[in-house]
Amino acid sequence: MHDLVIRNGSVIDGSGGPVRSADIAIDGETIVAVGDDIGAGSREIDAAGLLVTPGWVDMHTHYDAQATWDPELTPSGWHGVTTAVMGNCGVGFAPAAPDRHDWLIRLMEGVEDIPGSALTAGIQWEWETFAEYLDALDRRSYVMDIGTQVPHGALRAYVMGDRGAANEPATAADRAEMRRLAGDALRAGALAISTSRTPLHRSADGELVPGTHAEIDEVFALGDAMLDAGHGGFQGAYDHARLPEELPWLRRLAERTKLPVTVNLQQTDTAPEVWREVVAELDRAAADDVPLYAQVHGRPVGVLMAWEATLHPFSFATAWGPLAFASPEKRQAKLHDPDVRKALIDGPRATELAGDFTTFLTTSWHKMFCFQGETDYEPAPETSFAAIAARDRRRPEDVAYDHLLSDGGHGVLYFPLFNYSDGNLDVLHDLHRHPRTRMGLADGGAHVGSICDGSTPSFMVAFWTRDRVRGPKLPLELIVRRQTRDTAFHYGLSDRGLIAPGMRADVNVIDYDRLAIGPPRLAYDLPAGAKRFVQSSTGYRATICRGPVVREDDEFTGALPGRLIRGPRPAPR
Repeated sequence: MHDLVIRNGSVIDGSGGPVRSADIAIDGETIVAVGDDIGAGSREIDAAGLLVTPGWVDMHTHYDAQATWDPELTPSGWHGVTTAVMGNCGVGFAPAAPDRHDWLIRLMEGVEDIPGSALTAGIQWEWETFAEYLDALDRRSYVMDIGTQVPHGALRAYVMGDRGAANEPATAADRAEMRRLAGDALRAGALAISTSRTPLHRSADGELVPGTHAEIDEVFALGDAMLDAGHGGFQGAYDHARLPEELPWLRRLAERTKLPVTVNLQQTDTAPEVWREVVAELDRAAADDVPLYAQVHGRPVGVLMAWEATLHPFSFATAWGPLAFASPEKRQAKLHDPDVRKALIDGPRATELAGDFTTFLTTSWHKMFCFQGETDYEPAPETSFAAIAARDRRRPEDVAYDHLLSDGGHGVLYFPLFNYSDGNLDVLHDLHRHPRTRMGLADGGAHVGSICDGSTPSFMVAFWTRDRVRGPKLPLELIVRRQTRDTAFHYGLSDRGLIAPGMRADVNVIDYDRLAIGPPRLAYDLPAGAKRFVQSSTGYRATICRGPVVREDDEFTGALPGRLIRGPRPAPR
């Protein structure tokens, strides 16, 4: 008798093949049979009328700190994720010299908008080296498996101290030491190495991530560490406008290591056609069998604005200062005062604190929308605050202010920062059909005060295969494969991402018609009571990790079978 049998499901196995009716038998943490007449199970799940897929493998998260205190790794744990890879974009918490703890927290706080108070209260610092960090994670259990990457920023500061933090050039000795330590980290179990070369990534003190201006010899030393270890990959965030200039040396790195080199690819308003140049280079790399790839998001990188969020259109009004620190009740009373309203809308602004980028975010009314539901991720241009204001003969500032006051003062504004230059998601439709792109950039665990994209795995299924109305949809089989086999195999995790005998028993049983993500809301549930946007889901009848059911009918069961992944996992024989 099998430990678990899933019967009568509509199985999409992750290979890209069509849906088929089949039963699945699980013993221990392994799928042992798929088909008919597979025998009985000690427990059985009737999946008649339900969709059965592999568990989602999210290759771009930032749970580097949260993994030390939260076994459920939410929001990803709410959305069918059974494997999460963290340590992206060159930031993380290992290696960590004892006198660098606060500095690493400030770096993560600035780059990924994770409250420093939560990081300070939550991290116990049981490590210095990367291997010791892995040991600390290995002592814990989760609702999913987690994999790590070596963050270039932390590594550089560990080796070079203040010189590394200040982005000074690395010496030959510095490069050799980074190569040695990165190789040690990979041998200890890291899956890859990550870096950041974008000016958008800055610490809470405004300093660029270490490695932003690293010379190519330094980056190639990290590539040599992968060769030393015999496995790995290289992930990076880049200045999107200059990405075509970075691609030639990235291609050389991929040729040199013969391991995946992956760039973050977004459509930006300042360079809305650059993605086409990147895709052309990906095509050339594919023709030459060079492992160069791009990570793409499933929806716009959407900045959420609310009175209690990190940002809103009136954040830099001089009159906002006293309100920012008031209690929610007192703040709401003041916000309804006509004099306060006038001061916030028409009064002086501390533009020198905001900077050009933040000013763009908070005053571009043609790209600012009410956020009221799942399909609002592709809002029509005629629903922008600028368009509403023009129709109603009002100022867009007044439209935005009124919406922030809605829902008892919890109204949310939506600003699609990237991937929305054309006013629709057609660019993402094209990118997700490209064989050299990978589904990523949901940023689970990060940007918690302004972005809530950890729900993207659920969104991909519900929106792209069922709910989209302003353009063509994508095949369900494609979306499942892109979130399972493609992302798992990219980092050498060949034991998962497919429903087949011998593969890891990571499975989602989904009520496809009912699958939905809820509205984002602010919760004060991080350590020290720090806030974050959260977004849950409905429609997951069961999520199974390593055999046990970890989530059932949209509730956690208490099972924690997930573990740290150490290094690539071979496919079953």
